[in-house]
Amino acid sequence: MEDKKKDPQTKHFEEQVVSVNRVTKVTRGGRQLRFAATVVVGDRKGQVGMGTGKANEVPDAIKKAIQAANKNLIRVNLVDGRTIAHEVIGKCGSVKVLLKPAGAGTGVIAGGPVRSVLELAGVRDILSKAFGSRTAINMVRATFDALKSIKTKDEVIALRSGRVEE
Repeated sequence: MEDKKKDPQTKHFEEQVVSVNRVTKVTRGGRQLRFAATVVVGDRKGQVGMGTGKANEVPDAIKKAIQAANKNLIRVNLVDGRTIAHEVIGKCGSVKVLLKPAGAGTGVIAGGPVRSVLELAGVRDILSKAFGSRTAINMVRATFDALKSIKTKDEVIALRSGRVEE
């Protein structure tokens, strides 16, 4: 009965598989093969989440990753419902992702995993640049780090102790 209640809530999220890796654990008895999946979910209206899952079969790993992503949602504040408020850099491991707001009609200028996250978050105009390694999971995490560190105008005013000097 509870599953039916949860299904409509998760139905409005789109899912996108970013990567599926084959992971091998070498033991005394031989090699054990498993699959690790990275998935991004979002509603294209400012909510986005990422998750990872491991299992013996690919579909099971993807299912676990989707469940983890639905638990790990963040809210992205969009300016005019299309771009971010200011330039920001996110880091994870040796990956750095630079996100810059762009004018209307620019589109999502991003590649691979970064593009997946931004599109499912609902960002329509943005410029991005990745520095360092191109590991898919770290690129997704770095993008999330950047999106989490975006501040709204009200938050900046509160940090500056109420002085409005923009």
